[in-house]
Amino acid sequence: MMLSDEQAFQESMQIHSDYLLRIAYLYVKDWQVAEDIVQDTFLTYYVKFEQFEERASLKTYLVRIVINKCKDYLKSWAYRKQQLTNRFFQTKIDPQKALQQAERLDIAEAILQLPIPLREVIIHYYYDELSVLEVAALLGISDNTVKTRMRRARQLLKESLAEDEWEVLSNE
Repeated sequence: MMLSDEQAFQESMQIHSDYLLRIAYLYVKDWQVAEDIVQDTFLTYYVKFEQFEERASLKTYLVRIVINKCKDYLKSWAYRKQQLTNRFFQTKIDPQKALQQAERLDIAEAILQLPIPLREVIIHYYYDELSVLEVAALLGISDNTVKTRMRRARQLLKESLAEDEWEVLSNE
């Protein structure tokens, strides 16, 4: 990289890092891991700078790298080991705190519980405000697949949120 390329790289880091961090967190549900993934994304971009063909925007290119790295992490042994450890050593939660937390995060939690293919279309459509065609291009799937996943995700969210409301009403 030449000096101007390094400046462009640093500028792209400043512009896109917060957005990429939020995307990574929505996949892995852990801020530290999300930060590592974003850092690794920029390292990959720095090393493969010349391979960027500018067929899409830089933001789209970086988001694609983040998504792939998140999926790789979720398939990794490190993630599975962490999940097993959390299950075995989970401490008891105060019911009052759990209820308060559930009230604040009900929709976000429901979205994070969706399977990744459904979660990613919901996030990109509603959170990133991308059109169906843009989501399809970003994920490399057809627009009909995006629509099907959206319909399924909405149905699961509706069922999940309806159950949560019922549980709250039954506890009163």
